[in-house]
Amino acid sequence: MEFLAFISVFYIAMVVVLISQVFFKTNRTVKDQSTPSVYDCSVDPSVLQDLKEIASMIESGANTSEVRKIYKAMRLTMKLRRKLKVSMLSAFLNYALGHVSEVHAQLSSYVPQDKYDTQVDVEMSETEAHSTHLVPELETYCYLLVLIFLIDQKKYKEAKACSSESIVRLKNMNSRTDDVLASKLYSYYSLSYELAGDLAEIRGDLLALYRTATVRHNKLSQETLLNLLLRNYLHYNLYDQAEKFRSKAHCVEALSNQQFCRYLLYQGKIKTIQLEYTDAKDSLVQAVQKSPVTAVGFQIQCNKWAIIVQLLLGEIPERTVFTQKRMEKALRPYFELTNAIRIGDLELFRTADEKFSSIFNQDRTSNLIVRLRHNVIRAGLRNISASYSRISLADIAKKLNLDSENPVDDAENIVAKAIRDGAIDATLDHANGWLVSKATGDVYSTNEPQIAFNSRIAFCLNMHNEAVRALRFPQNLRNKQSAAT
Repeated sequence: MEFLAFISVFYIAMVVVLISQVFFKTNRTVKDQSTPSVYDCSVDPSVLQDLKEIASMIESGANTSEVRKIYKAMRLTMKLRRKLKVSMLSAFLNYALGHVSEVHAQLSSYVPQDKYDTQVDVEMSETEAHSTHLVPELETYCYLLVLIFLIDQKKYKEAKACSSESIVRLKNMNSRTDDVLASKLYSYYSLSYELAGDLAEIRGDLLALYRTATVRHNKLSQETLLNLLLRNYLHYNLYDQAEKFRSKAHCVEALSNQQFCRYLLYQGKIKTIQLEYTDAKDSLVQAVQKSPVTAVGFQIQCNKWAIIVQLLLGEIPERTVFTQKRMEKALRPYFELTNAIRIGDLELFRTADEKFSSIFNQDRTSNLIVRLRHNVIRAGLRNISASYSRISLADIAKKLNLDSENPVDDAENIVAKAIRDGAIDATLDHANGWLVSKATGDVYSTNEPQIAFNSRIAFCLNMHNEAVRALRFPQNLRNKQSAAT
């Protein structure tokens, strides 16, 4: 009996211990979840170590004039962009710049300090600074890192001030390795002012920076500043000034595929507004094909303008353009417009225009869609001409849904102009009010297949030549060193 009593007491004690452990663990978990920390004072050692490696990579690339290392450092930075925090940024600035440098004092004023940063400062004071003699490229990188952080935190006022100070400091630097960082800094400099709504303020500064980059033969900065100035002009609908600047700008060989794609997009927009639809189509289609697959927003914008240009040229885009992955919803308004033009239904075109007018205004394509009304009428007239050998002008006006006081007279003028332009192969009987269509000829008896085949061959050869020019090879530093000695 005593043994059984001992066993029962033992089991009861074990159950009480287990229940208490579960209770305290649950209580602690609920407490941790209910009181999250507003500021994360912990420094992720892996991310901080990656930033230190990037700093060493930039310093090594600056000392050996290896531009590819700077490119690699920027790619790694974009991967760590979402992981940047206040404490981590402060720790890296203390490591890279030291506590007594002028650059550190300027950048620390833009990093918000809080009560948790005291612990970080104590920890970093025990760590030796990176170097007492900094390379200019590392200072530029620190400016760029803080500027990216401010933009991501939507602190546009502080980002404007930080970018302006960085540009002032950047004017005294001139090296091939610093050109890569400078081009990135120019992009975020313009972006900070654009997000703040003050893009027109820096147009003169961008022109001065472009002139300096041209004199110093900094090709990557030239490409970047050229695109930034074109974007600045197009943002305020200054298409004539943008075309004058683009035509007179110093042409350089494309070094960055991203900058070249942006240039093609801006050039396509300018050509579209200036009614040069063929050149605009070539630029926009080339921008879509050259852009990275991950740049979905950029491809959507290029496809929107390319669709409108094709419609203005009288062409109907393929259905696969509207069914691309992650683009179906964004291209839906333009699909309905294309469908209305393909059918030639003017009423359906007006309905789609009114339904998505806000989207077209946001995309800045509403003025181009107004030009498409004539294409809708012409497409409907072609369908009518192909379907009927003879049809009255009154029936044509009814099928085209012409909303005017004298639809028959308008239909007669439209038909006469289409015949004169060669849109339809028919004759107009004014006495009886008829449209008499001619028999359809064999297209292979003309030169159209040869012209289409020639244009496709020229496009493939052009793409091959550009792909060869885009190949990059590591620099032969051994020859440079031997020549220097």
